[in-house]
Amino acid sequence: MKLNSPFVITISRQLGSGGAYIGQQLAQKLNIFYADRKIINEAAKQLSVLEEDLESLEERKRSFWQSFLDSFTFGAPEVYLLPQSVTPTDDELYTTEKEIIERIANERSSVIIGRCSAHILCKHPNHFNIFLHADLSFRIERIRELYNVSEKVALKMITQSDQDRALYNYTYSGQEWTDLRRYDLCMDTGKVGLEKSLELIMKHLE
Repeated sequence: MKLNSPFVITISRQLGSGGAYIGQQLAQKLNIFYADRKIINEAAKQLSVLEEDLESLEERKRSFWQSFLDSFTFGAPEVYLLPQSVTPTDDELYTTEKEIIERIANERSSVIIGRCSAHILCKHPNHFNIFLHADLSFRIERIRELYNVSEKVALKMITQSDQDRALYNYTYSGQEWTDLRRYDLCMDTGKVGLEKSLELIMKHLE
């Protein structure tokens, strides 16, 4: 490790495994920057789109037809309407967020959540990457509590998220998202518990 280089922790996580919570707590305990919404905020500014529009696109790969249809603005055939904003392509969004992640990692010690950051920063001299996962029942219950949805909806959200993140990660890293060999530390938060997981990660970092 380079002593004069910022220390960066990246967290890859399954939906419902507590990645955001643990990331926030780590950043607070280590007194370093937490990068999640900041990435969306900066990307939205650079791409001249609304943050909420980007949130629905993050960490997922659109189908060819989705991308094709997004490139058009529909209105009455005889009337031309100036588009309010242009939806960025998957590659444009990835490239923009990649640049933001690299800039954050080079400027300050931080905890960075998802967005292929483990792959993007694989050559960073002071990079520690974590993968958080949990059994389905734990994830469903956590999503139900967080979003106040039914078990059926929670399962649908989890299934879709897993598919989207797997395809997104493979597209831009060429590696399987859940290949645990990619990570410095893997934690089953469902078995260990969120607070104990946080405690064990802190001890490992020490």
